[in-house]
Amino acid sequence: MLYSYKTGGAISSSEAVTDLLLAWGAGDSGALERLTPLVHQELRRLARGYMGRERPGHTLQTTALVNEAYLKLVNCSLVRWQDRAHFFAMCARLMRQILVDLARAREYGKRGGGAERITLDENVAAGVETGADVLALDLALDELKSFDERKCRVVELKFFAGLNTDEIAEVLGVCAARARSG
Repeated sequence: MLYSYKTGGAISSSEAVTDLLLAWGAGDSGALERLTPLVHQELRRLARGYMGRERPGHTLQTTALVNEAYLKLVNCSLVRWQDRAHFFAMCARLMRQILVDLARAREYGKRGGGAERITLDENVAAGVETGADVLALDLALDELKSFDERKCRVVELKFFAGLNTDEIAEVLGVCAARARSG
């Protein structure tokens, strides 16, 4: 059973997350500690979704992606959290940024990346990468954002954060029909 820190009454997990986010945003450093176990499984689900779209053999594991996002979140002390949906939308955006940064670094490495050039042994077979192209997806979302920022946010929240239409509407401050139409 979860209890509200404001009212002292029984509340749902979603309400507890919102209460703790508001407390954290108001400077209660212990709120983050109490929040972490409530959101950890959902963050792992988000990270698994992201990692499922990555190429096989990706060097980053689900737990590492959650940990990287957590480290970035700890430094987000200036964020005014609205609610649970806003929190998970921010986490999804952070995870996307982490994967895009890694993909850019990998592309940099493929193009030489300042490494010493060596002769390729013809007996070495090149690996084939499959999975979603994170950089192409990031570019497509940036292009969408350039002419319709709201639609870009809807895609991010639906595809990356896994939010439903009502949650997307809440995060964007629009009605559910508007969130549904993009």
